[in-house]
Amino acid sequence: MAGVLEGVQSPKDFRHFSLSQLEALAQELRQTILATTAKTGGHVGASLGAVELILALHYVYDTPTDRLVFDIGHQAYAHKLLSGRQEGFPTIRQLNGLSGFLKRHESEFDVWEAGHAGTSLSGAVGMAVARDLQRASYDVAAVIGDGALTAGMAWEALNQLGHLKTRMVIVVNDNSMSIAPNVGALSRYLTDLRTAPGYLRMKQDIEGILESLPVLGGPLRRAGERIKDVLHHAVLPGNVFEELGFKYFGPIDGHDLGSLVPVLRSAREYDGPVILHVITQKGRGYRPAEERPVQFHGPGPFEIESGKMIKKAGPPTYSQVFSQTLVELAAERSDIVAITAAMPDGTKLDYFQTRFPDRYFDVGIAEQHAATFAAGLAVAGLRPVFAVYSTFLQRAYDQLIHDVCHQNLPVLFAVDRAGLVGGDGATHQGVYDLAFLRTVPNIEIVMGKDERELKELIRMAVERPGPVAVRYPRGAGRGLPLEEAGEPIPWGKAEWIHQGRDLTIIALGPMVYHALEVREKLATLGFDVGVVNARFVKPLDEQMLEAVAQSTGAVMTLEEHALAGGFGSAVAEWANTRGITTPIRLEGLPDVFIDHGPTDYYLDLYGLSVEALSRKAEEWLGRRTPASGR
Repeated sequence: MAGVLEGVQSPKDFRHFSLSQLEALAQELRQTILATTAKTGGHVGASLGAVELILALHYVYDTPTDRLVFDIGHQAYAHKLLSGRQEGFPTIRQLNGLSGFLKRHESEFDVWEAGHAGTSLSGAVGMAVARDLQRASYDVAAVIGDGALTAGMAWEALNQLGHLKTRMVIVVNDNSMSIAPNVGALSRYLTDLRTAPGYLRMKQDIEGILESLPVLGGPLRRAGERIKDVLHHAVLPGNVFEELGFKYFGPIDGHDLGSLVPVLRSAREYDGPVILHVITQKGRGYRPAEERPVQFHGPGPFEIESGKMIKKAGPPTYSQVFSQTLVELAAERSDIVAITAAMPDGTKLDYFQTRFPDRYFDVGIAEQHAATFAAGLAVAGLRPVFAVYSTFLQRAYDQLIHDVCHQNLPVLFAVDRAGLVGGDGATHQGVYDLAFLRTVPNIEIVMGKDERELKELIRMAVERPGPVAVRYPRGAGRGLPLEEAGEPIPWGKAEWIHQGRDLTIIALGPMVYHALEVREKLATLGFDVGVVNARFVKPLDEQMLEAVAQSTGAVMTLEEHALAGGFGSAVAEWANTRGITTPIRLEGLPDVFIDHGPTDYYLDLYGLSVEALSRKAEEWLGRRTPASGR
C-alpha cells in the first residue's frame, strides 16, 4: 500500500489502521530507513529489526501522553519517522540535522535520551513513580535490548521495580545481539526462554481449547489462567523475571503485528510490572544486514543492492594499529590478556580474539565489571588490557579509582575514540577523559602524535608497574610505515620538535600536526614559533616545561579535549605553583555538549582548526613585538 507513510505525521494518524495497513506501513518504514541510511550511514540493523515493535507500541499506547522510553536509541529510527520527522529524516546524523539518537529538544515524543546502554529502565521507573506520586494516569513502557540487560544498572532498576510493584511495562527486545553477538549466562538464559518449543506448543493448544469453550464465567476464566501459569512454570526454565515480581508475557514474535498488538494491550492493562519478551531479528527485511549484523550495526554509507560498504581507501585506523600491536605483544608475552565490553569489532579486538581466544574476554555491556575484572587479573599476575571508548570508560570511573588505581595495579586502559567522534554526537564525544583521569593518583596518561608513537607507547605501557591510560583518536592514522621504528621514547619525556622565541605551542596527540602547520603560517608573518609534542599528560615533563618557559615569549597549549580539567589546565596548574610568569594561553573545547557533525566543522567552530588557531595566535602575538623581528 504505497504512500501510507506520507500521510502519517503522528501516531494518531494510524491508530485506526487495519492489520494489513499496519503491515504495509511497516514495509514503507523499512524502505525509508534503508534508503536514507545507505546515503548517511547510521544504526541500520537495530532499526530495521524493531520496526513492527515500535509501530505496535505507538498503535497501542497514547503517545506522547504515555511515556515510551528507549534504551540508547539505536533502534528508534521508525519512532522518528512516526512522530513527525519524516521531512528531516534524510538529515539524520548530519550537521544541523536529526540526531542518530533520541533528543528531548527534537520532539515531545522523545521523553528520554541516552547514548549509553542500560539506562532506560531506571529512567522509566522514575517516571512511573513520579506518575503515582502526582496521581497522574499515563502509562510508561520501556524498550531495552537483551544486550543492554548485561548492564548492572538495568538489574538495579528491575530489583526496585519488582519491589515497588509499580505499574509499568518493560519490553525486552531480544535479537541475540548488542553490537556483537551477546555473550554470557544471561544470553544463554534468554535463549532457553525463547527456545522452549514444548511450552509454546502446549500453550497454543490450551489457549485453543479455552477459546473454543462457551463464554467463560469468572471462576472458569480464572481457572484457565491458572492452568496456563502452572504450564508456564512446569515447562519453562525457572523464570527469573517472575521471581523478581514481574508478570511475564512471551516470548512473542516481534515481527508479527497480529500477535504483538493484543499482547501489548494485555500488558498495558495489567496492574503491576510486566516483562514482555519479544523476539526480533537484527537487520530484518534486508538480507545483507540479516547476514552481517555486526557490520550493519552502525555502518557508513553503503550500496543497497549489494550491501557493499562505500569506503575510501586509506591508512589503517588507530584502532587497528592498537590491535595489531597488542597481538604482536601477546605473541611475545603469555601474560597479556584483552578485555572488551561488547565492542570487539569497534575496538578491533576481534583480531586478538582470532589469535588468542583463550586470552580474550568479552564481558558484555558491563564496563564497571570489566575494570574490576581487569584488576583481579592483575592481582593474580596477568597484564590485562581493557580496550574501551573514552565515552564508555566514564561508566567505570569508580572501579578505575577504587579497584585499579587505589591498588596501583598494572592495568592498561586503551582509550579509543579520544576526541571528537562525528556522527554519534554529544553522548559519545571523547573529550572528558583527561579531566576525570588525571585527578586520580597512580595512573599515568599518554597520547602519541601519530600511529607510530601509539605503537611505541602501547609497547612501553605494558611494561609499567601501575595503571596506564593510552589515548588515541577515531579514524585513520597518517599512513606512516609502522615497520620503521621511530626514535625511542623516554618515558615521561615530551618531544621538543622546534624551538621558538615568540611562541611555543605545546600540543597533545594529533593536534601536534596542527601546531606544525600553524608554525609555518606564522613564520610567513615574521613570528618565530616553536612546537612541543607533549605525549605525557601525567606525568608532565616538568623539565621540558621549565626550559620552554625560560626560552619563549609566550606559550599556547593545544588539545582536542574539554578545556576544563584537560591537558592545558595541568600545564597552567604547574606554572602557577612554580611562579612562572610566561603568558600561557589554553586552546581546547568549550564547556558545552558538542552535537553530531563533522569533526573539522567543530574544530573550526571552536577555534582549533589550523586557520582559526593561526588567526588567534597572530592577534595575540600582534600585541607584542616579535622577538625575531618582522
